[in-house]
Amino acid sequence: MKLFLKTKDFFSSQESFELHHDETLDMLVTKPVPLDLSKYYENDAYISHTDSNKGLLNKVYLKVKNYSLKKKVVLIDSFGATKKTLLDVGAGTGDFLLAAKKANWNVSGVEPNKTAQKRASEKGISLEERLDVFSGEKFEVITLWHVLEHLPDLEEQIKLVNSLLEDEGTLIVAVPNFKSYDAEHYGKFWAAYDVPRHLWHFSKTAIQLLFEKRQMKLVQIKPMLFDSFYVSLLSEKYQNGRQNIFKAFWIGLWSNLKAYQTKEYSSHIYILQKMH
Repeated sequence: MKLFLKTKDFFSSQESFELHHDETLDMLVTKPVPLDLSKYYENDAYISHTDSNKGLLNKVYLKVKNYSLKKKVVLIDSFGATKKTLLDVGAGTGDFLLAAKKANWNVSGVEPNKTAQKRASEKGISLEERLDVFSGEKFEVITLWHVLEHLPDLEEQIKLVNSLLEDEGTLIVAVPNFKSYDAEHYGKFWAAYDVPRHLWHFSKTAIQLLFEKRQMKLVQIKPMLFDSFYVSLLSEKYQNGRQNIFKAFWIGLWSNLKAYQTKEYSSHIYILQKMH
């Protein structure tokens, strides 16, 4: 693997990390991986574990999140599941599962973070700490919304997820795309690198190859249009020490306009189907 980029944990520790390019899969790998990753999540500003609405970034995040929840439920409803069994891996504070439950889905979820688990429990959503708790069960739909990039033992986790999916069941994976224009523009300051919390950085090729190994076929790729704006806002802060709203808006917009031709958006939703 070749060195692709040197960056650092701008979010909390300020420690330096390297991204190495795995040319076989066309993905980036974070090095070194800290022995204790959990401490890098222990920050009140880590919004997916806290529901914090303090500050502009968090307010923007929550507005977009509420809109996106409705779109996500419409998406899973479109698969024609009969039993409506759903497993959400990395469920955070449980909002997606709550929205799905209201739409008559039978919901289950995994979330290792205790703070997020507690917030979910307050909303009536019970979450398990580990994925292997569900061994032997089968789900029609499994979702990983910006979660795959966080999972150690990547291929083992994919194997486990595959074992929990019904034949012809649907897997949804949403991850950032290091080949987007906003990634290219911000370089080492691109917020979606988010080292060391993000261990892997995927391209479309990487997702296709990783899941093909487990008899899962990539059937559709959808853009996440809001991600370029949010990531650009955060990247501006990392690069310049302040939130330049107007510049971030233009970079986010330009990224989406360029992606209309290149098909390389800031983040993608990958829809995969389990083959017999």
